[in-house]
Formats: sequence, structure tokens, C-alpha cells
Amino acid sequence: MSKDWKPYARHILDCITKIRRIEDRGDIATDDILYDAAVRNLQTLSEATQRLPDARKVEYPQIPWSEISGFRNILVHNYLGDIDPETVKRVIKENLEELATAVKAMLDD
Repeated sequence: MSKDWKPYARHILDCITKIRRIEDRGDIATDDILYDAAVRNLQTLSEATQRLPDARKVEYPQIPWSEISGFRNILVHNYLGDIDPETVKRVIKENLEELATAVKAMLDD
């Protein structure tokens, strides 16, 4: 990949930080403003993962890179109403910490 990928990696980490701050403000399942903000940041970080080089992503097989990309499509297009606040909360709880750890490691290499 000819374009520098590190700004995208840092952007992923920024989005994760913002999502954590959004969570600190209240429950995204019951506050539609917080929900929209969290979804927007999930969409943005998902798009940024597509800019990371495949050669780096294979070093972190525990991260479901293609699922993250697919989740972006679901968020953007909301296929058949497949996304809801509880799903978003679960994705945040179960996936963001490991993603942040992997992206930080990429930047540290």
C-alpha cells in the first residue's frame, strides 16, 4: 500500500476513545443522540480498518477484519433493520478493547 496507513490507525484509536467517552455520558440503548454518535464512530473506525495494509492485518488474526468491514456495511445501509442499540452495545463491549490493543501494537512496531 503506497499511502501511509498510520493516520488511519490513529483515527481508529481516536474513534474508540470517543466511543468510550460517549458511553460515559449515558446508555446508548436508551439515548438516541448517544446511540447515533456511537454508531457514527463505529462506522468511521470500520472504514479506517479498510485502509490498513493486509500485510499488517495478517499479523493479528484474532481480529475479525472482514467482519469489521461487513459491520460497516450493515451500519451504513442498515440492511433489513439488522442493527439495534443492544447489538451496538454488545459490539462495543466485546470487540473494541482487542481492536485497540492490536492497532496500538501495529503502531508500535
